[in-house]
Amino acid sequence: MIDVDQHWMTRALELAHQAVECDEVPVGAIIVRDHSIIGAAMNQRETLKDPTAHAEMIAITQAAAAMEDWRLEKTTLYVTLEPCVMCAGAILQSRVPRVVFGASDPKGGAVTSLYELLNDNRLNHRCAVTGGILAGPCGQILTDFFASKRQVGRRPSAGRLDV
Repeated sequence: MIDVDQHWMTRALELAHQAVECDEVPVGAIIVRDHSIIGAAMNQRETLKDPTAHAEMIAITQAAAAMEDWRLEKTTLYVTLEPCVMCAGAILQSRVPRVVFGASDPKGGAVTSLYELLNDNRLNHRCAVTGGILAGPCGQILTDFFASKRQVGRRPSAGRLDV
């Protein structure tokens, strides 16, 4: 299973690299069913000016359209960064049975780091979770992206007057 997970995570990592080219936080996600990709996305918050445009959210929407059902049964979601609270909620609502992630997110992860939403017995759905698949390259692309942002400097916030 690890070889299969590494294969699909490599595909998600390719999307993360595409995100860098679009000046988006480099996270990629794919949803696989029956050995085929039915949803694939990268973060697009900056491009779409949409705070919900995380890779997982877009991939879930694509997969639901491909399956013509909101229940994404018999699928696996591969994502390069541990999902946040919003994405974990969408994963649960869409009934994804398995999630595989690359790098942990100690500041925002809702799967194993800060919360364990996908395995909370109080909820009506739970997911099998595998973390750390290609964690090195998945984490490194994020580290490099944010290091380059710090070198360039932060962009001024909206409404800020430089005097």
